[in-house]
Parts: sequence; structure tokens; C-alpha cells
Amino acid sequence: MSGDMSGDLRAVVFDLDGTLVDSLAYIVRAMRGAFASEGMAVPPDHAIRQIVGLSLDAAITQLAPQAKGLLNERLVSAYKDTYWSAHASGEGVAPLFDGVEAVLDRLDAAGFVLAIATGKGRRGLREALESHDIRHRFASLQSADDAPGKPDPTMLRQALDECGVEARNAVMIGDTIFDLQMAANADVPSVAVTWGYHDVEILRSAVPNAIIDSFVQLDDALAEILPK
Repeated sequence: MSGDMSGDLRAVVFDLDGTLVDSLAYIVRAMRGAFASEGMAVPPDHAIRQIVGLSLDAAITQLAPQAKGLLNERLVSAYKDTYWSAHASGEGVAPLFDGVEAVLDRLDAAGFVLAIATGKGRRGLREALESHDIRHRFASLQSADDAPGKPDPTMLRQALDECGVEARNAVMIGDTIFDLQMAANADVPSVAVTWGYHDVEILRSAVPNAIIDSFVQLDDALAEILPK
């Protein structure tokens, strides 16, 4: 961490897909299109759901371990083409989950520094935030284009460095085991959310500091976790 870290600042770092934005339908459609473009068997929706949060190349490797090298690269490219073609055709914007704007208001009013660490690419991250006019709320935006994918801790550490916040004064919020493992690898406390894409049993296996069913519960969870 940087030498000028302030012990007074506190940060909340959010995952994007499945935590702030309900994008599963868009991810599933793009992944189906990518596999179909190569004449490959399309993974079932439940399998696609389990890889949300990983970087795109890692997600495809998990869905199709045989897709190595150039084939993996073609699938990544086809995914992006399908995703952005649908976006350009005006098929809608992935909605925010209930309570997102209200919780951002509360955290901002309480003096928290806010950041995002996502397996999404930089373009997709910025588009998602700008479509809901919330990009300005975040002091750091970390994507799969900026660091190794989750659960590697690099992007979370980069977010805290950019925010000027020590790990002990930060909390990672996410809906997948990859978010929680990244937090553990960075020595950052974590809060799991149950409205996303991994089942609560999977989330519990990563031993987060708290599990919440609504953003209304986040305030109390942060009060319990962070130093007074």
C-alpha cells in the first residue's frame, strides 16, 4: 500500500454483475452466441451463471476446457461481438438491483470512498455505469483490462491504492465466491449478497464476514465489520 494512506478513510468496493447490475440475461445471450458461432455445444444457463465474475477468457476456459489458444480467443471475440451488437440494436440496458442508488447515497453521506472491482472489461463497466448515471460516484474503477481476474487480489489492491484506503478499513461486496476469495487474498473483509448469481451455500463456503439479503442490511453489516 502507498505510504500516504489515511487511517481515517473507509472504502466500500463493489462487484458489478450480480451485485449492482442484473446483467445475467445479457451475459447468457452473449455466451450462447459465442459458442454457436463456433458450432460448439452451447453451455446450459446454470453453468453460465456460475462463471459470472471471472474474466472472459477464464470463464470460457471453465465452460469449455478444450477451448485453448486461438479457439479461446475466437470465443472471447465472438462473445464481445454478440454483446455489443445487441447493445447497439437498442435491446435495453441491464437494470440496477433494488436499492442500489439509495445505498450509494447513504454511503456517500457517511463519508465512504466507493470503488468497483469487476471481471467485466473496461468498456462494459463504463457503459453500465454511465447508462445509469452513477459513474461519478466511484473513486476507482478496476476491470479485467486493468489486472488479472478474480480471485487474484491485484485489482482490489489497486482500487484501495487509488482510493488511499488501508485494507483493514475496506470491505468488498459481491455475489460470487470469486469476489469473496479475492477479498480474502487481499486481506480485506467481505460481505456476500444473496440476490446475485451464486447460491448462498457456495457463498458460505468462502466464510464472508457477513451475508445480506438486501442493501438495507448493508449499513449494519459495515458497522459490525469496520473499525470504530
